[in-house]
Amino acid sequence: MILLLFSITLVYVGLVMIHAKGVASKIELDTYQGVLRAEEISQKLGKKKGNLDAQKENLQAEALEIFMLYEITKEITKSFNESEAFEIFKRKLHEHVEFKECCFLGSLSREVKDLRKKEGYFVFTLQSKRKKIGYLAIEGVSEKDKEKVMILGHQFALALRRVHLYEEIEQIAITDSLTEVHTRRHVTERFQEELKRSKARNIRMSFLMIDVDFFKKFNDQYGHLTGDQILRETGALIKENIREIDIAGRYGGEEFCVILPDTGYQGAQYAAERIRKAVEDAVIKAYDASVKITVSIGTSTFPDDSKKMDELIDKADWALYRAKKKGRNKVCSFGI
Repeated sequence: MILLLFSITLVYVGLVMIHAKGVASKIELDTYQGVLRAEEISQKLGKKKGNLDAQKENLQAEALEIFMLYEITKEITKSFNESEAFEIFKRKLHEHVEFKECCFLGSLSREVKDLRKKEGYFVFTLQSKRKKIGYLAIEGVSEKDKEKVMILGHQFALALRRVHLYEEIEQIAITDSLTEVHTRRHVTERFQEELKRSKARNIRMSFLMIDVDFFKKFNDQYGHLTGDQILRETGALIKENIREIDIAGRYGGEEFCVILPDTGYQGAQYAAERIRKAVEDAVIKAYDASVKITVSIGTSTFPDDSKKMDELIDKADWALYRAKKKGRNKVCSFGI
């Protein structure tokens, strides 16, 4: 009986041990699977964190790029001059990109083809809508920095468009729309500047007042369109026969004027005679008509005739009146 009970107990203990071993194996398996799941979750979290870090770095890079673009745009837009804008651009580019030399070439530059072939040079085309406005030629820029150069180059192109637009607007504001010489207001401003400079340097300057002879007769005979063409051609002839430093303008109606810096009486006489002869020799074609015209010119000189702008203008006008009285197509100087 005792033996039987012992045997039953052994069997029971064995069964319990087998069951316990199974339970332990299941717990171990579950634990292992839990560990695997935890590792998988950890890897996913790590990957997600890596993605988030990468996104953060990208956002930081984009923010830096936007800030960089903002800074360069802000700096360049302070200038309304092409060369100044380029110097600002080059300085800002140096802050973000390593290179040896950077130069700005015009849209018609012949150097571009050679530089494109030259080793170590990166040439970037500056575009204004569909029009080329120039090139950036950069020596010694690395491949990784070329994208930055292109981004900044686009910003420089936008700045150039703004500079050119400002220059066009400024030119329109100071240019007479019909004759394409300067407006009376601009000539007056320049006259004051040149007079101030002449006084400071103790040098002479002269002023010409020019009038188209018998303009009313041409206007009445041929019509206003022909009259406009006469004024247009006269303005062009005056511009063609003066120096680069001289300032030609339309004073009003058929009257023109020219400021002659660093010019005394003899020089004024020479300049006026050159204009008079060029107009006299020209044949003006206006629609169906071909006409020949003449001009009368009066001159005055600082400081010989006056030290004040208004008086110099009045005295040149008086000399012009005298030239007309003498038969027109003449040059007369004040006081002579």
